[in-house]
Amino acid sequence: MNNIEIERKFLVKGDFLPFVSAKAEIAQGYLCASKERSVRVRIKDDSAYITIKGPSGMNGFSRLEFEYPIPCDHAAEIMKLCNAVIEKERHYVPSGKHVFEVDVFRGAHDGLIIAEIELQSEEESFEKPAWLGEEVTGDVRYYNSYLASHP
Repeated sequence: MNNIEIERKFLVKGDFLPFVSAKAEIAQGYLCASKERSVRVRIKDDSAYITIKGPSGMNGFSRLEFEYPIPCDHAAEIMKLCNAVIEKERHYVPSGKHVFEVDVFRGAHDGLIIAEIELQSEEESFEKPAWLGEEVTGDVRYYNSYLASHP
C-alpha cells in the first residue's frame, strides 16, 4: 500500500479549456489545517471523501495521504464543522501520459486557477503544456488548506 502523494502545482497562464476531457464540482472544508497535518472533507459531484495528509517533504512534492469514501449526507454534516469551505470547478486535462487537474476557484478566491499533476516519483518527467505558468509547488499560499483559512 503506497500512501505517498507526489504532486506538483502550477499557476495557469493560458487557455486550457480547449483541452479539457471532463470536469467536476468540488466543495471542501478543513477540520484541521496545520504544517504537520490536514484533515479535510470533500464533496465531489455525487461522491464524498475524508482525507488526512501529513507534512510536505523538503521540496514540497511528497507527503503521506489517506483518503476514504464517506456518505454524502455525512460529508455535508461534517462540512458544517469547518470554518471555511472552498468551492471550485475541477477540469481534467490530459497531457502526454498524465492528466492535469486544473482548479478554477470561486468565492473569495475567484480568478485563481491552479493546475496540479500527480507523479509516480519526484524525478518523473512530464510534458508542460503552453498554458502552464509559474510553478508554486511547496508554496503554502497555494495549498487548499491555506486558501480555506485566508479568504
